[in-house]
Amino acid sequence: MDTAAFIRLLQDTMACTDTATEKRIIRFQHVSDYRRFIQQLPEVPSSSSPQKSIRQMPTIRGISCRLPAEETLECFSGRVWIEKDCKISVHASTQKSIAVEKGIPWGVSQIKAPLAWSTTTGHHIKVGVIDTGVDFNHPDLRQSLSRGINLLNRSMLPHDDNGHGTHIAGTIAAANQLKGMIGVAPRSLISPVKAFDHNGSAFVSDIILGIEWCVRNRMNVINMSFGMKTRSKALLGAVINAHNAGIIIVASSGNDGKRRSVDYPARYPQTISVGATTKLRRVAPFSNRGTYIDVYAPGDKIVSAWLQGKYHEMSGTSMATSHVSGAIALLLAMKPELTPTEIKNIIKRSIQPLRGNKARRTIGELDVMRMLQAVEKA
Repeated sequence: MDTAAFIRLLQDTMACTDTATEKRIIRFQHVSDYRRFIQQLPEVPSSSSPQKSIRQMPTIRGISCRLPAEETLECFSGRVWIEKDCKISVHASTQKSIAVEKGIPWGVSQIKAPLAWSTTTGHHIKVGVIDTGVDFNHPDLRQSLSRGINLLNRSMLPHDDNGHGTHIAGTIAAANQLKGMIGVAPRSLISPVKAFDHNGSAFVSDIILGIEWCVRNRMNVINMSFGMKTRSKALLGAVINAHNAGIIIVASSGNDGKRRSVDYPARYPQTISVGATTKLRRVAPFSNRGTYIDVYAPGDKIVSAWLQGKYHEMSGTSMATSHVSGAIALLLAMKPELTPTEIKNIIKRSIQPLRGNKARRTIGELDVMRMLQAVEKA
């Protein structure tokens, strides 16, 4: 591959100001091409350098940049793959403010997490939450947070300007027994990875960079409470890389109430895909459902931490996913040697059949005690 010619083409197409542009992900088919590209990129004169507009994604041998909408890089076909850098959204719907939440939320109780705390609290298990950031000053989360990363502004802490990420973190690891709420795994450690803006939107490239950060920083679990309708081979590559690194990826299935459809990345087999249930232990009306779902968990009217030390009630498969991530932290603290595939099998083997569900017994809700008993028998 003529790397210099490729860089020139990128420069020229990115310099076009008279055409509409869109974000793209470009992956190199050969690692040698990618390495040469990265090595030669700094040699481009700074006045015309596309470097500031190019984000490198080493684990998928890719970059993201803006290109004219009609640009296909056809002259480099067979050397690069190109796809649209799609927008992706967090999975939560209704919300309302709650004055104070004390004690154990109903979802944490329903999955029987408190019964496990005499055995495991998730101690030292690192959960990367790729989301909108977190409220570092929330009293229920102060003991549960590491520094994390802000991918939108790397010079700043991943402060939450939306609320969704704080809500997820609270369900996983809140630990304020006397005055606030308690999450599923109160001794686990949340690493907030801010990839989503204040509107709860991110690009696929932001997610990939978040996954790369989680792999580099040796997270045990990645919580992905978001999704999109379109398949991305670049995102799949990042998910496979994390899975192969031994990280368990938990992903929300989506809030479309569909029977045969699940959003990406939950649809990828390397993830644990999560649907939502209600207090009555039935599938929530908004939750996607069907054979692509690995496990259901509480996701309707879930109260958790919010911005400025407050609490919010939210519904969505996002909320269900955080229960599953917390449960996996409890399991890993007991059995750190378990692989992602083993954990997925244990969860599916130990589900509690849903109420009113006439389907086969392979569809069910997360049950922490059955999960821990299943691993003891294994």
